[in-house]
Amino acid sequence: MGLTHWITEQATALINWGGYGGVAFLMALESMIAPVPSEAVMPFAGFLIFEQKFTWEGVIFFSTLGSLIGSLLSYYMGYFGGRPLVERWGKYLLLNVHHLELTEQFFSRYGWMTIFISRFIPVVRHLISIPAGAGKMPLLPFCIYTVLGAMGWNAILTYVGFIMRENWQHIMKYHTLIDGVVVLCLLTGFGYVFYKLYSAQKRSKSNGL
Repeated sequence: MGLTHWITEQATALINWGGYGGVAFLMALESMIAPVPSEAVMPFAGFLIFEQKFTWEGVIFFSTLGSLIGSLLSYYMGYFGGRPLVERWGKYLLLNVHHLELTEQFFSRYGWMTIFISRFIPVVRHLISIPAGAGKMPLLPFCIYTVLGAMGWNAILTYVGFIMRENWQHIMKYHTLIDGVVVLCLLTGFGYVFYKLYSAQKRSKSNGL
């Protein structure tokens, strides 16, 4: 039925194959400095809930567990490594010191609540655990705010996917238009990735690295 339908089938099949462990693993990556957007994972988990292959309790629990594990790994990266880690390896994950600086400023301004709020903000949610660790934020509040924020965000995306799957036949009536938007987004995304990698390589050469 078109590109959108094919992508949806493949993504749903992949998550179904990985099971709850796959959801946890992908969300752990999403909570670190890996470019795995939760928007590309959780809605398809919602699809599988509608198809009765997953349960709400299982998806929310394991996605939140994955988010907590990934956030804790980033927390300890910040605790023991901090900025030098992003400076050295961030360019390979489309992140840079500027992103970290913005996240640090955000954390300094709003304090511990940033851990909760950041779950709803792109880029920031990938990095926020690093300044929390570097700033030696107490572990228990960090875990509580991380769980609350991740659970809320994951539940919203899962519900969106559930509603989409419930109305899939109606949505697919406009598959030609949707396919065009998907192709445009993919081209834009590939262009952005290419530009960032090219810029990082150019900066490395200019710095003699």
